[in-house]
Amino acid sequence: MNGPIENTWSLARLRADVARLLHEDPAEIGDTDNLIDLGLDSIRAMALVTRWREAGASIEFSELASEPTLAHWWQVIARSVGQAGNAQD
Repeated sequence: MNGPIENTWSLARLRADVARLLHEDPAEIGDTDNLIDLGLDSIRAMALVTRWREAGASIEFSELASEPTLAHWWQVIARSVGQAGNAQD
């Protein structure tokens, strides 16, 4: 998860970030797949929260942990960065 921090938000970006951490193909991670079942642990989730905060998302770990799916995470992040109308992207 090194490299420049990107400030462009999309569900595809979240999927790519998670896939990179899990060493998975992004296409293999569905919107409603339980990310914990796919191997995401709390340490990696915190790394994502930190990275996304640095990129401007005002999110808490607990918001993501409550429902570990890309669909939920995108709703939380889109709301925090003012893209609530695009939460289905």
